[in-house]
Parts: sequence; C-alpha cells; structure tokens
Amino acid sequence: MTSALDATASRPDAAASCPYARPAPPVPSSVPGADRPDPLGLLDLFDEGFVRDPHPWLDRLRSEAPVHRDDATGLWLVSRYEDIRRVLLDPDAFRPDNAQHAVTPLGVPVLRLLARAGFRLRPALANNASGSHAGLRRVVMRFFNAQRVAAAVPVIERIADELLDTVRAELDAAGGSDLFSAFAHTLPCRVMMELLGIEGLDTATLVRWSDASLELFWGRPSVERQLELAVLVGEFHQWLTELVTDPAAPADSFVGALARHRLPDGTLLDPKTAVGACFFVFIAGQSTTGQLISTVLRRALAEPGVWPRPAHDEGFAGAWVEEVLRREPPVTSWRRVTARPLELGGVELPAGAELLLMLMGSGSDPDVFEAPGEMIPGRANIRHHLAFGVGRHRCPGAALARTEAAVALRAAARRLPAVRLAPDAAEAPTLGLLSFRAPLRVPVVERAPVG
Repeated sequence: MTSALDATASRPDAAASCPYARPAPPVPSSVPGADRPDPLGLLDLFDEGFVRDPHPWLDRLRSEAPVHRDDATGLWLVSRYEDIRRVLLDPDAFRPDNAQHAVTPLGVPVLRLLARAGFRLRPALANNASGSHAGLRRVVMRFFNAQRVAAAVPVIERIADELLDTVRAELDAAGGSDLFSAFAHTLPCRVMMELLGIEGLDTATLVRWSDASLELFWGRPSVERQLELAVLVGEFHQWLTELVTDPAAPADSFVGALARHRLPDGTLLDPKTAVGACFFVFIAGQSTTGQLISTVLRRALAEPGVWPRPAHDEGFAGAWVEEVLRREPPVTSWRRVTARPLELGGVELPAGAELLLMLMGSGSDPDVFEAPGEMIPGRANIRHHLAFGVGRHRCPGAALARTEAAVALRAAARRLPAVRLAPDAAEAPTLGLLSFRAPLRVPVVERAPVG
C-alpha cells in the first residue's frame, strides 16, 4: 500500500470527494478504438446490480470486449480465461506493482491521518516484483503447506463446533441465526490466530481492522467514511508494527520467522516489509476466507438437494468448494500493470496500462468449462479455475482456505441438518468492493418438524 499513499499524495486534487466525479484518465491516442463510443458504457463495477449478479456483464465483456477499458476507473478489464492466465504467468511483462493500490484516491486529510499512524507498507507479497519475493513467499508457505494444513484440521473442526454451538443456541432461542456473522466471518480469524500464535488481541478487533482495510483500499468510500476507516487501518498498522518488532516473538512462530528472514543481499528483513507481509497474510487468511465460507454456505443452502450431502458424503464438501471457487470466488478480480507496450486479446496496450483481471468471469468461460452457469461438483477440470491465481504469485494460503471452507460446510450440515435460508435471505446485502464479493448475511431458520 506504499504506492497507494505515494500516488495519491502527489496529486493536487487528492482531497477531491470522489474520483469518479472527475474525468477518467486519458486514453493514449495510440490505443486503437480510443475514439469509438463505449459499447459497455453503462457498466459500473460498484453498482448494486453488478454486485448482486455480475455474470451477465462478465459474459458480455468476454464475448464483446474481452479487453475493455472502463472509463470510470481507467482500468482495462480482461475477461477471457486464456488472456488472464497469460497475464498471471508473465509477471515480467505484467507487473504486480498496482495490486494493492487504493482504488479510490485518498484525500489529503486521510493521508495525513495514516502518516501520523506511521502507515507505510513496502511491497512484500502480492505487489512485490523484486528479488525478495521468492524468499518471503517461502517463509509464508512454511506455515501454510500441505502438512501444516492437514495437521490443522482438528483445530478447524474444534473451533467450528464451538461457533456452531452459538448458532444452535440462537436458533433455539430466537428461531433464526446468521451464518455469516456467527460462523463464517469468525472461524478463519480464530483459526489463523491459533495457527500463527497470535495472542493478546480479540478476534472481533482483528476482523474489524481487516474489513476496514479492504473497504478503504478496494472500495468507493466517501471522504467521511475514508476518515473513519483510516483510523482503524492506522490502529492495525501500529499493532502489526509492535508485533513484528517484539523481540520476544518465538523463533518458530510466523512473526519470529519473518524477523529472522534474510533478504537476497544477506541483510535481515526490515520491519516495514515484515509489516507488509503480515498485512497481506492476515487479511487474506481471514477476511477473504470468511467470504469464501459465506458464499459456500449460501450457495449450498440455495441449491436444491445440496445441503444434506456434505454431512454424509466425505468428498462432496471439497468438490462443492471448488465449484464455488470457479463460479463465485471471493476474490473476483486482481490488478496488473504493463511493463512495456504489448498486445493482449487483440488490443494494443501502452506501457503503464493498468489491468483488472476478471477472475470471476474466467471461471465461467465456455471455452474452458462446459455448462459454466451450472454448479457441477466434481467436474473433470475443476482445478483449472483461476480463483487463487496461477504462477509466481499464486495465493500461498489456497490449501488452508479450501480446507477451512470444506470443514465449515461439513460441520454446519451435520450440526444444522434442518436449517434453510430465511424468507428475507434474497434481500441480504452483498459485499461489493472492486476485488471482493460475498454475502454479508446468511440468515437461516429451522424447518418445522415433519408430522
């Protein structure tokens, strides 16, 4: 997020109330089609209609304009599977530098508030194209490899059961509960804190900090809302700084491993880069995994005949999670920037063109997935989806996220066999940030006993 601060601080209009009220960044005259009317001019990536059901728009982008410039954001939307895969597999031509830039330029008062909190995150993982990336990634992967994830299953099951006790009590007392707030939103945070040895902080605070970070940097908040979020993000950064500079951190802990990691030149990892790594891991490890679990539960309850199956079919939960990752991944898009002029999907792009890779749309590309609009657990090529990316920057926590979501679905189906979506579930809000989407409520009630 360093670049988010640097980029906005240098703009004379950084305090403007909303970047979308200003003219979009100019399209270089050399770009073919720059002078033609926009065939998708009504597209708004933050519109309620798009957030609730983006698939019609994604299908249209893929068929009519697979590399399309969005005037509101200045981003080139890339929607075909093969184009997205090409971008992700070539980080030299398509650099990750802008992966964590603020979508909405931050006003001067917000920048000052963050500066007072010492907020400065150096490139570490998702936005790191330097030689330090591989070593940092290896540190992270030691804590999220297959062996550790398998060993974590009893921990996930125990915490899931504890949280489902609360859901059960709410159903008994009030006749209904919310599987998002009472279960999906909290489970991955508690798991991550336990696995990484994070103590002295309550779960609700870490969840609040993480959610605020996502909204500030990937949302379209008003100036007033930016200030509220910046306070929380500043607190998060200060806590992370104290965490990574604590000399008492055990050597075998995640933070201890970062503190002792040496860069390619032999120097110890500096605290600001360690904070950047923790910032990314903590958000991805709990907020986005919680969003995945929420979507997995919501889709399982909505699809006829699905909810009972995970309770009795050991393999079904994992297959269902993969289908949700293909069709409705929590991370719906990711950004890249061109390092030089090049062609993509038949469009000539200049150096510095900012791309938005439509990961969600790629999972429904009919050239790759048969009957993409249908949920078909166990389809032959299901692992070909790009929900976790591919290549050098593939999500290091993919195995843990998959496992947590599958365990959560199995546990909920076993403990709550009679629940169904509440009548008002269709009106439940949906998280609609630039790159993150999930149900913010999964309201459930219990079916009346038969007979």
